[in-house]
Amino acid sequence: MTAPGTAERFAGERLFARYAHAPNDLGYCGPAQSRILLECGAGAGDPAKVREVARGFSGAWPYLRILARLAGIEDPLDPRVVDAYWLGGGVGDAVDARVFGEALLADIGRQAGHYWRHLTPEIIGEAAPNHCFHVFGVYPWSRLLGERHYEQPLRVLDKCRISWGTVLEVLPGDRVLVSTRRLAWDGHRLSLSEPSAEESALAADGHVFVSGVRRGERVALHWDRVADRLTEDQAERLRRTTLAQLEATNRRLDAGARDHR
Repeated sequence: MTAPGTAERFAGERLFARYAHAPNDLGYCGPAQSRILLECGAGAGDPAKVREVARGFSGAWPYLRILARLAGIEDPLDPRVVDAYWLGGGVGDAVDARVFGEALLADIGRQAGHYWRHLTPEIIGEAAPNHCFHVFGVYPWSRLLGERHYEQPLRVLDKCRISWGTVLEVLPGDRVLVSTRRLAWDGHRLSLSEPSAEESALAADGHVFVSGVRRGERVALHWDRVADRLTEDQAERLRRTTLAQLEATNRRLDAGARDHR
């Protein structure tokens, strides 16, 4: 039986687990501990174990640690910090983006090899204390976009970012039909498409992160899985963060294109 106050005490761990599980399960991020994340995100298991797993995320953990410090919050897995990292806004709005970018670069730059040659002070102008910046600014995929053969980088960028949608229908087999906006590329610039209907999974191996989903609700999507239920404020913060990052990334891509003319 769960002790009184346990859910509130481990709210940050459970929130981290819900968003981190899909890429970890697919082998993209963090140590091979997807079962811990799956069980914790679904409200079971031992959430204290998530803290050890989270420290193994070479991408997310520096963001959480630096964001917490700059926001004056002691715990990197405080739910306010975790929420701000995955969705943007929140306590991250009070953090100076340039100060954050300098601290992040000093941290992750030490472990960057030739694969991360682009991690130079030039990215600081694009920096933001959230996952969206990590996807578009730190990961190399946006730099692999071109006028041709861009499908795979675009797909990874679209699936890796946190997107939002409105539930249109609950389908059999623990799936939902969601109206969402996909990432688009015209050969020069990134944008979001008009809303379209996409299927997403509610469950993984019988574990559900968001139970009782109903038509019209807002949900967060990560790698084609429903990670969380969103309030209108959270959905708006995620939309604002995403659009701001796309503009920053497009400015960088435009500048790079001009330099190669």
